[in-house]
Amino acid sequence: MHDIPWRKSSFSGNGVNNECLEVAAADGAIHLRESEAPGTAIRTAPRPLAAFIRATKAGEFDHLR
Repeated sequence: MHDIPWRKSSFSGNGVNNECLEVAAADGAIHLRESEAPGTAIRTAPRPLAAFIRATKAGEFDHLR
C-alpha cells in the first residue's frame, strides 16, 4: 500500500496533531486511511462508499453517538 498515491483530505486541519483522512484511488477501488495509522487502510468500491456518505449526510448514523 506504500506505492498508492495518497491524497490528504481538504477538510484536514493544520493543527499540532495534523490528524487527517487520506484517500487514494487504485486498482478500481477507493482506499481510506488515517494519517496517524498509515499501515491500516480500508478498501471499498465507489458505489458502497457513495452510499455510506449519503447515509452519513442524511443522519442515519446519528443514533450511534
